[in-house]
Amino acid sequence: MTKKTIGDQELALLQYIADTPKRSVAEVWAGFGEARGLARSTVLTMMERLRAKGYLTRRKIDGSFRYSATNGTGEVMTGAVARFVEKTLQGSVSPFVAWMSERGQVSDTELAELEALVGTLQSRRKGR
Repeated sequence: MTKKTIGDQELALLQYIADTPKRSVAEVWAGFGEARGLARSTVLTMMERLRAKGYLTRRKIDGSFRYSATNGTGEVMTGAVARFVEKTLQGSVSPFVAWMSERGQVSDTELAELEALVGTLQSRRKGR
């Protein structure tokens, strides 16, 4: 079963919680929401929506609910990218690669990572 899509602000909140697990609503609001001008009730609503969509879990610890991401930060980002490619780019990464080449601001480290990924993809294709 695929999880429901999430918006940019929900993704940012999910990444924050994935990086700082087992946080109460008050702690998440203080560390994430307050700086963004969000009301505590808005943060709670977003957290509960993410929980309903299967991205967060909550457990009662010492009298308050503590929220954690169901997946780590890497998995959260991988899922977000996958949904972006499928939904926005209709499953093709070519527009993204074209954007990167036109941007011209790819660091040496990013370029090395891309080359390693291409190498991995080529190895997998040969292994078919």
